[in-house]
Amino acid sequence: MSSRLVGVGVGPGDPELVTVKGVNALRAADVVVVPVMDTMERGRAEATVLHHVSGEKIVRVVFALNERTDRARREAAWDAAGARVAELLREHAYVAFATIGDPNVYSTFTYLAQTLTALVPELVVETVPGITAMQDLAARSGAVLTEGTEPLTLVPVTAGAAALKEALAGPGTVVAYKFGRHAAEVVRALRESGRLEDAVWGSALGLPEESVRPAAELDGDALPYLSTLIAPPRREGGRGGKL
Repeated sequence: MSSRLVGVGVGPGDPELVTVKGVNALRAADVVVVPVMDTMERGRAEATVLHHVSGEKIVRVVFALNERTDRARREAAWDAAGARVAELLREHAYVAFATIGDPNVYSTFTYLAQTLTALVPELVVETVPGITAMQDLAARSGAVLTEGTEPLTLVPVTAGAAALKEALAGPGTVVAYKFGRHAAEVVRALRESGRLEDAVWGSALGLPEESVRPAAELDGDALPYLSTLIAPPRREGGRGGKL
């Protein structure tokens, strides 16, 4: 009998933003795996899942979530995590993996699935989409992500400020992820591109410590790693001007 591994997007933090399908997938699973760092502190995915399923179903698995420079350590952590989940799949027919945001957008689930398809014969991998941080920030701030024919560009600032600057020079809305430690570079790029005034920043969306502010208020100090930025283009011509 084949085993099922289902990556479930649980949104950016607000437990009410987990979809009905996501909740059903979590409740139907034999166990729900949540990623944690080696400090074993409860992560955002686990905190969200606990609103919908019993803690007895949750299994913490260590991932090198904050490792970006030591490739050998990161690969070893992926292998160890894959081996642990492979054990769970041999014991249970249905394992869910809870990931913040969406499992197909910059998610640890991608690497786990790639690892497990080589370890578990006939493994069936599925995903349940989740609300992304950019969607939640747009709703909470009133920012419009796209109009008419505008493109939408998502940039992880861990790729470097050059990628962000190139995107800001384009015609559509730019969303930036993972830029907490590069906040000063982001503010500078926004100012140079003329997009600072209309840009909005947010972190800890849907949580008690939530912060949503105009990007113009940022002073360049380091921000939380899971920060999100929306920088819309200038929109002229009134209603439907971008059609």
